[in-house]
Amino acid sequence: MTSSKPKILVTRRLPESIEARMGTLFETDVNEADVALTGDDIVAGLQGKDVLVSSITDRIDAGLIARLPRSVRLIAQFGNGIDNIDVEAAWAAGLTVTNTPSVLTEDTADMAMVLMLALPRRLVEGTQMLVRDGEWAGWSPTSMLGRRLRGKALGIVGMGRIGTAVAQRAKAFGLNIHYFSRNRRPPGVEEPLEATYWPDLDAMIEAVDIVSLHTPHTRETYHILSAERLGRMKQGSFVVNVSRPELIDENALVAEIERGHLSGAALDVFENRSGINARLLALAEANKVVLTAHMASATLEARIEMGETVIVNIRTFMDGHQPPHRVLPDGRHGLGRNTLA
Repeated sequence: MTSSKPKILVTRRLPESIEARMGTLFETDVNEADVALTGDDIVAGLQGKDVLVSSITDRIDAGLIARLPRSVRLIAQFGNGIDNIDVEAAWAAGLTVTNTPSVLTEDTADMAMVLMLALPRRLVEGTQMLVRDGEWAGWSPTSMLGRRLRGKALGIVGMGRIGTAVAQRAKAFGLNIHYFSRNRRPPGVEEPLEATYWPDLDAMIEAVDIVSLHTPHTRETYHILSAERLGRMKQGSFVVNVSRPELIDENALVAEIERGHLSGAALDVFENRSGINARLLALAEANKVVLTAHMASATLEARIEMGETVIVNIRTFMDGHQPPHRVLPDGRHGLGRNTLA
C-alpha cells in the first residue's frame, strides 16, 4: 500500500528530536553521512519525492533545478539565508521555496557581541598565550593591552531584526549606535537606543570605530564593504561579520589589515570554497583576525526551532495553503528578499 505521507529528502543531519518528528509526519529520507551532497546525489535522492529539505551547503542553481524530478514541488530550506538557491529559477519552474527566518536573531546577535568583545580585548590571544605556550610571566601593567568598548561608535549595516538585537546589546556595553539601512527605523526603535541614522553608508563608515554587518547577500549587497569603502574606514577601526562572506571584499580586507590601516576583523563567515585564504589565516595566527567556524546560529535551541519551522512550512504547503515563510524573487508582489532591512 502506498503511503499518503509527503515524501521528503533531508540533505543534512538535523537534531534528533526534529528527525524523529519528521519521521512521524513524513516519509523521510535523511542523508545519514552528513556530508554535502553533489547535484547528482540530490537528483537521485529526490526520485519520487515531494519536498527537498535543503541547507546552505547545497548549491541549488538553475541547472540543478532544471534536473529535479517533476514530483518535487517544494524546496524547504533549513536556514535563514537562501543565496545558495536560485529563487528566480525555482519560481520559473513552478517550485515553492521557504526558509526559516526570525529564529536566529538572539543567537546571532549574541555571537556578534562576543566577537565585538573578543577582538579589541584580545581574548583569543590571551587564551593562546597560556594554552599554547604553557608559560606565563605573570601580570604586568603593560601586558595584553586591548581597547575599551565604552564610548566607541558602532556602525551597523542593516538594521533589521538581528541588527536591532545587536544594537540593544551594544548599547548596554556603552557603545554609541549608528546605522545604515534601506529604511529608517521608527522613533520607538531609535530613541531607546539613541541610534543615529545615516542615509549614506560611506559617510557612516568614515565616522565609526567598528562596522558590523547584518544584511543578506543579494546583488545589492555583494561586496558592500568594497576595497574603496574599506579604505575609507577610520584608521585603527574593526570589522565584524556574522552574516555572509560575500558582503566583504576579503582580499581588500586582508590588505587593509596587513598595511595597518584597520586594526583587525572578527569573522564568523569567510570565503572557504577552495580553502581558507592563507593570508587571512596568517593574520589570525598574528592575532589580527578572530575566525570562528560559522557558529552564529549554532545553538541547540536555534536548530530545533529551525527544524520546527521547516515542518510547519512543509505541512502548510502539503495541506494546500501558502506556507508562512515563502521566499519570492525580488519584485514579485512586493515580497522579495530583504536586502538592507
